[in-house]
Amino acid sequence: MQDKRVLVTGGAGFIGSTLANRLAADNDVIAVDDTYLGTPENLDDAVEFVEASVVDGEFPVDVDVVFHLAALSSRNMHESDPQRGCRVNVEGFVNTVERARKEGCDTVVYASTSSIYGSRTEPSPVDMEVEARTAYEASKLARERYAEYYANHHDMNMAGLRFFSVYQGFGGNEEHKGEYANTVAQFADKIANGEAPELFGDGTQTRDFTHVADVARACELAADRELTGVYNVGTQEAYSFNEMVAMINDALDTDIDPEYIECPFDGYVHDTMADYSTFHEATGWEPEISFEAGVELVCEPYRSDE
Repeated sequence: MQDKRVLVTGGAGFIGSTLANRLAADNDVIAVDDTYLGTPENLDDAVEFVEASVVDGEFPVDVDVVFHLAALSSRNMHESDPQRGCRVNVEGFVNTVERARKEGCDTVVYASTSSIYGSRTEPSPVDMEVEARTAYEASKLARERYAEYYANHHDMNMAGLRFFSVYQGFGGNEEHKGEYANTVAQFADKIANGEAPELFGDGTQTRDFTHVADVARACELAADRELTGVYNVGTQEAYSFNEMVAMINDALDTDIDPEYIECPFDGYVHDTMADYSTFHEATGWEPEISFEAGVELVCEPYRSDE
């Protein structure tokens, strides 16, 4: 993407800032964020930062492309306050898209979620039946239906990306998320500081861990190709939490065993894995950072501090 005026909502957050910084080299980029889960410290100087809420804030929408990544991104946030979750994830989406549409923007890439697939050890194809088991999942499915409306009724390019377990580590732009950061980041930080990470159950649960750099590249490709529809963004590989902890120990040259605790959540998703073939066919995208290489990147800042 080159010479475009771009809006990234959630733009000071973990994924949003990575995307905004990537695009700023060749585009005019505006990052909007209410700083709940993000910080402008994540952004390069070339990115224009606007502190505002996507629900009721004032922010520029006279853009060529919208990347809508603003969200309450945890099931716990939604279960504790479903009304707020709906306002941010659904009303905030409609507000942003509608305002941008009225200014002439016809291309939107937005974040959905892979949580709607439930627990699966086999790759989840994008066309399988899905359902909402949590308020968070309901809010993301609502986005997909509203995107369908904007594509059909207003002839907009509306690409929804169902991300799988995106990570980077506290040495990057993920630190501000704290307890809401990916388990890779949290566990690496604990082990690097001599603490035992807590794993639910026996640690055999698996995730399709996808590096944020690959996710940012996927977002850009979806906009470049002016896609409409829903697509999976993941690696089609899964690692257990036990394997992840062992890899972190290897990378840090440590030997810290995890603590196993009872899972406190009903309906906890035990396993995830993407089938990204539809997105690959549409864009040629495939992950470039393996999980082994990604764990090394997460752990590198801790080794540099030694």
